Amino acid sequence: MLAETICSAVSAAGLGIAAITAYRRRFLAATRIAAYSLVPVGLVMTGVVAWVTDIAFRPSVWIGFGLLASAWLLLVTTRAVERRGGGTRKERRAARAASRDSAVAPAASAPLPAPGAAAAAPQSGGRPAKKRQAAGGDDFSDIEAILKKHGI
Repeated sequence: MLAETICSAVSAAGLGIAAITAYRRRFLAATRIAAYSLVPVGLVMTGVVAWVTDIAFRPSVWIGFGLLASAWLLLVTTRAVERRGGGTRKERRAARAASRDSAVAPAASAPLPAPGAAAAAPQSGGRPAKKRQAAGGDDFSDIEAILKKHGI
């Protein structure tokens, strides 16, 4: 009952402002103000205001909103954990099994030469760097230049 009275008062005030605006010969603005001022009365007459006040003052409705929010939070959390963890449980088990099966000792790399001997040491296989680059197809000249610069 209080909400309906407030809505009626707001509409009456809006229509008064619209009348003053029309008196000042600003008819387009007055029409807009009148349209906005009729909205609260329309909401009261359709029953929307009564429905909203029934929802707003019932504790069971707020408990329902809380349950919906917690369900949404749980869903979002589980999706984030699943994306971070690498998929479903079956996918993680399959990945662990595949990593165990393919676990082979890594190839041993050649020992690094002494810092001063890097420039004097022959290239692997006695071939120059350009031939190795053409044969392998990989371009490591930038990396080699950095390593030589630091004496590695």
